[in-house]
Amino acid sequence: MNSSDTEDIYTKKSIELYCPSCASSAVRIFHEVENVPVHSVLNIPTKKKALNFQRGHIRLGFCQDCGFVFNTAFDPSLLTYSPDCEESQGYSPTFNTFARKLAEDLIEKYHLKHKKILEIGCGKGEFLKLICKLGDNRGIGFDPAYVGGRGSEASGKRVTVIKDYYSERYGEFTADAVLCRMTLEHIPGTARLVRAVRNAIGDNANTLVFFQVPDVTRILKNCAFEDVYYEHCSYFSPGSLARLFSRNGFDVLDIWEDYDGQYIMLEAKPGREGISENSNVVDDLKALTSHVDTYQKRFKDKISRWSSLLDDYHAQGRKIVLWGSGSKAVAFLRALKGGPQVEYVVDINPHRQGTYMAGTGQFVVSPDYLKGYQPDVVVIMNSIYLKEIRYNLEKLELAPTVMAL
Repeated sequence: MNSSDTEDIYTKKSIELYCPSCASSAVRIFHEVENVPVHSVLNIPTKKKALNFQRGHIRLGFCQDCGFVFNTAFDPSLLTYSPDCEESQGYSPTFNTFARKLAEDLIEKYHLKHKKILEIGCGKGEFLKLICKLGDNRGIGFDPAYVGGRGSEASGKRVTVIKDYYSERYGEFTADAVLCRMTLEHIPGTARLVRAVRNAIGDNANTLVFFQVPDVTRILKNCAFEDVYYEHCSYFSPGSLARLFSRNGFDVLDIWEDYDGQYIMLEAKPGREGISENSNVVDDLKALTSHVDTYQKRFKDKISRWSSLLDDYHAQGRKIVLWGSGSKAVAFLRALKGGPQVEYVVDINPHRQGTYMAGTGQFVVSPDYLKGYQPDVVVIMNSIYLKEIRYNLEKLELAPTVMAL
């Protein structure tokens, strides 16, 4: 495979109106946002650089044949995934509880002990090290944004990470389980990546494949505009994800939603083409179409409500902070025309603290900073962390008004 083919899996521009998942031309544009920051979790050292950050456009297309949603204006040449990207959720007890249970469940269900695990898009390697430690497994990870030296040294000895994108050039790396968590949504050539995984597995019929992606059904139904941002060029529903795998040589064993309905979890094994009897493929096209039809109006209404609310608080002299400096906060602030009512964004990840928000320039602070700042209003970017954040605020002896997206 030549280098241009390898790059195509990750970097093919999705400007043609055909579906990258099923190749259908029945694609309609339903939502557009101009001039959004192209990176949401890249650490930015100065406010000037944050305000002048590279922008791109979002024009969401909906495939009426398979239900796949994608950014038709996506330009991957604008993105640079490097160790300066700080996407880790591993500083949250809530997330760590979820990750540990997932690792334990996969180990028990598929007897992943003393096995070889391969993870595509392993980030900082936290989950790969965890599942290798718990199951006494060996691991190989792929991610250009990997940073060594984090996590348990003992588990780290079991894991090797290649700081590169996974592609067919690495097809010789075989494993008993192939994991890909929160990565497929970053790739425009979705079908080509899934096919590359299938080709690498070959005749190893017992290989487990596990993928985790955000659920676009929830995003569309709830008009969760904070979950639409530039790095995410591909959006799946349970049905569209299962159909993608079934079309590309996998039998879908199980598919479900987790993490308060935010994530789709898919388990598959190599099989024939076509949807298997036990694939649990959801016929969700009718529901998705209904959500798409009304999304733009609901988006405008929701933005208007949040803008009015924050304007009222600001006019009353109330100090407002956001909690969570990741992609949701970048999308939220951009939608609210920069969030001029908000001076600070809080994050428990020490690697995010002391940086600036892409596109809008708010300073990212630690929770301890709030003891002196004394905020009146805390807006939480992800409601699943509400209990955890309330606990942190109580430890700081703070009692602001708390609301969640």
